[in-house]
Amino acid sequence: MRVGLGFIAALAVLVFITWTSDFVTLQGERTIYTVGCADGSWQGSHCTGRLVPAERYRYRALRARHEVLFWTVGVTEPSSKFTDCVIQDGRNWSCKPNADAPKSVTLEIVRGEAAHDETGQVRNFHAVPKWRWMLANYGVSTGSDAEL
Repeated sequence: MRVGLGFIAALAVLVFITWTSDFVTLQGERTIYTVGCADGSWQGSHCTGRLVPAERYRYRALRARHEVLFWTVGVTEPSSKFTDCVIQDGRNWSCKPNADAPKSVTLEIVRGEAAHDETGQVRNFHAVPKWRWMLANYGVSTGSDAEL
């Protein structure tokens, strides 16, 4: 009985860790969790104030169509898309900018991470892992540095 309960507890912890780390996602889909800097300003990836949850940008790569659909989670505006994309999988793709680019935070995802675009064709952003975004959403501080 103890072995069974221990196994169930270990499995629950493993499922929780993979869910909060976003290691397992829907096929071809990736979410970028962004944060803002309240009561301060950004100095590179360091916030002189406190990190607050900002938008979540979700990307769905459609490999057969060479398209990437994207939208801001929780916003009622319709989704946008990139149509000229090279897609390896949902965690590795690159697209050429189009008229929808200003609605996005990236033109490329590499190994599951959004690449910053230096051309200014997409929105600037500061990202954190899902678990840090969730804690910030509940008012729990997890530091003052975002990922670059």
